[in-house]
Amino acid sequence: MSNLIREWQRFKGRCKYSSAGIVISWQEEHSFRFWVYMNIASALLCLSLPISTGFKGLIICLGILVLAAECFNTAIERVVDQLSPGLHPLAKAAKDAGSAGVALTAVSAGVAWVFALIQLLSVQ
Repeated sequence: MSNLIREWQRFKGRCKYSSAGIVISWQEEHSFRFWVYMNIASALLCLSLPISTGFKGLIICLGILVLAAECFNTAIERVVDQLSPGLHPLAKAAKDAGSAGVALTAVSAGVAWVFALIQLLSVQ
């Protein structure tokens, strides 16, 4: 029983740290706020359209992955800025790779939308 209580305490700590990261991303990152708004619009639209439940779940999950990628990108940018305040090719490469991660997850969400709309239009 003590293991269960200890794990519950650890879980609560992880939730606290995660929510702090979300709050910081919301407060300090314009891109994070942009993707939150895009996800709200995307979720409302896909839930209102007569597309399959699978596509609805996929679109919403991929939207959440875009937010996760944005959080990773923010973390990369913060560490790079702390360790390399000047211009450095490796710092630029790290930031560009983080940005590419966000872009690729956003593209995957867009691809899911394309296939959902193809399904919707082929049914009608």
